Amino acid sequence: MQENIQWKVEGMSCTNCALSIEKLLKKIGAKNVAVDFLGGEVSFVKPPTQELQTIQNEIDDLGYHVVNGLTSDKANTAKNKLLSDHFERFIFCLIFTVPLWLHMFLPNVHWLMNPLFQIALTLPVFIEGMIFFGKSGFRSLRKGTPNMNVLVAVGAIASFAYSLYGTLSGNPMNYMFYETTATIITLVFLGNWLEDRSVQKTQEALNSLAVSQKSEANMIVYDEQHNEHIMPVASEHLKTGDLVLIKSGEFVPADCKILSGAASVDESILTGESSPAERKKNDALIGGSMLSEGTVKAYVTATGKDTVLNRILQLVKDAQADKPPMQQLADKISAIFVPAVLIISLICFLINYFIGSQTFEESLLRSVAVLVISCPCAMGLATPAAIAVGLGRAAKHGILFRNARSLEVFKNIKQIVFDKTGTLTTGEFAIKNYFVSGNMEEDDFKKIIVSMEKFSNHPIAKAIIKNWKTLGTIVWKNIKEVKGIGVTAEDKDGNIFWFASYKKATGITEDLSHNLYLIKNNELLGWVDVQDAIRPEAKKIIGQLHAKGLKTVLLSGDSKTKCDTVAKELGIDEVYAEQTPEQKLNIIDSLNKQNATAMVGDGINDAPALAKATIGVSLSDSSQIAIQTAQVVLMNHGLVHLPLALGLGKATFTTIKQNLFWAFAYNIVAIPIACFGLLSPSFAALAMGFSDIALGINSVRLSWKAVD
Repeated sequence: MQENIQWKVEGMSCTNCALSIEKLLKKIGAKNVAVDFLGGEVSFVKPPTQELQTIQNEIDDLGYHVVNGLTSDKANTAKNKLLSDHFERFIFCLIFTVPLWLHMFLPNVHWLMNPLFQIALTLPVFIEGMIFFGKSGFRSLRKGTPNMNVLVAVGAIASFAYSLYGTLSGNPMNYMFYETTATIITLVFLGNWLEDRSVQKTQEALNSLAVSQKSEANMIVYDEQHNEHIMPVASEHLKTGDLVLIKSGEFVPADCKILSGAASVDESILTGESSPAERKKNDALIGGSMLSEGTVKAYVTATGKDTVLNRILQLVKDAQADKPPMQQLADKISAIFVPAVLIISLICFLINYFIGSQTFEESLLRSVAVLVISCPCAMGLATPAAIAVGLGRAAKHGILFRNARSLEVFKNIKQIVFDKTGTLTTGEFAIKNYFVSGNMEEDDFKKIIVSMEKFSNHPIAKAIIKNWKTLGTIVWKNIKEVKGIGVTAEDKDGNIFWFASYKKATGITEDLSHNLYLIKNNELLGWVDVQDAIRPEAKKIIGQLHAKGLKTVLLSGDSKTKCDTVAKELGIDEVYAEQTPEQKLNIIDSLNKQNATAMVGDGINDAPALAKATIGVSLSDSSQIAIQTAQVVLMNHGLVHLPLALGLGKATFTTIKQNLFWAFAYNIVAIPIACFGLLSPSFAALAMGFSDIALGINSVRLSWKAVD
């Protein structure tokens, strides 16, 4: 049996860190490895030949900390010790570095240039730099995946060793680069801290979902005399079946079902809808939503990882860890970037010293500047930062992307195919009319239909069961649902019944204008008409899609008359009516060959078409198979955010292209500038940090920018 492991790992600061862990896990035989350095999430299938403790030790040995592993002592120690984050390290180093800058403002104070004074101030900074950059760089080299800390460490060591040589050889004034060493380390710590802050901003939407999971609950308990008591408990301590009291203004502590009372519930955390939803007895409450008004008693139906909100969080995290093609390319380049920069730095030194006739000191400074200005993090951060913000904004508006590829694929969509029932219409059916043949009683007619429809999950079946509750039901010998047609059953006497669409009534009756027909052994027993209202937002959404230049198609198994009526009212471009699931599949395949196609559907019979489309979109109240097949789920019980999903996909891809352009252009331009001596190592250190910040800021813009 496969053991799926999900760990929270601290200490990852760039894509090279993620690649180091990914490479390690694959080397020891782990499968389905996914590492998200932005969220610190690591998931994999445990190899049968390895112990988890051994794997955790291997990751810790790389310089990272498994927070929720078998033992987390190292992580706790790292958190509690002094200088445990980049801001603390920056402040510590800055205290010693600032005095090294004073000689620029006080040139007549000669003791500021005293080598012993300079080395005394530089040593604490250098030691702290080596504890972090040196250790991390060495470990990454030892594991075969050098990270950016190798470049910083080599640059700092080169300038410090050169300065120390001058001090020990008795000619310190010509070898005074202590200031350069301290400044590089201090400013890189500053850049790392600012980078962490920008990365945290990209995670804000996801973090807000996670925070809403934690709340206090009013648990209802009874004593031996059956007296009711209210006990405050943390939501994470609740168990399935516990009774809770939820009052106005309180968060729903876990997924629940209402036993008594009614309330207006703010579910915007999941659906993006600001209007409260009305909930009453037997209605479900989603953990993380909030009661705007009213008080209810409810029992807990799911806790922890089984709640709707937690499953959504995991879906978003999985999508964030997924790597679209553009990121895979950036990762490949990042993996060879550090060795390439080391070689370029050495070539820079040799050319400047032997060919460019520069002094040894100037050649060294230029090669150090090349090391420090180079930024593999920018290339690694370009795609995941944009995807994290795009997924986070989508989740806040009730749009769930099953993987990052789906977000990227939206850029190519040229046409959108809609199912009719439950997608363009509300799916909330009402019985409009019915007819019973003279050979049977009306109650028997209803009893047969209800007995068959209770085995179906179709919205029409739910409506009929709701309207025609009978005193008893029939026990069938065999019963099954046939996709796109209806339900067939066999009773104990061998009679074959169908409750199905006009397709099954062809040849039995000439009147094929009704929705559903009850047939016994090829004899018509009656028919039922239902009516379904068009979604109030549908016409506006179709208009928005047309404004984007997208073609709209209606693809349904319903009759041509009904499909044409809906298409005309909504302004849909093309109609395919009376289609079986197999025919739907063929049509989607044909449309895909013409242009990238999105399919929006909700029923069991839509599942194959959803899977076949370039991208499948399902509604949250769809059948489970449709939700599982679709790559995108709209959680707001409607089509309202379909244009936003499309716009976010395109805007995210545009942001990724901008980020990658900046990351590559920065390195392509910055490295030659450093080689020609136009950048000091100190300024290079500052520029390297801010290159990542620029990407973070550009990505965070996705949180609020208008999307088309």
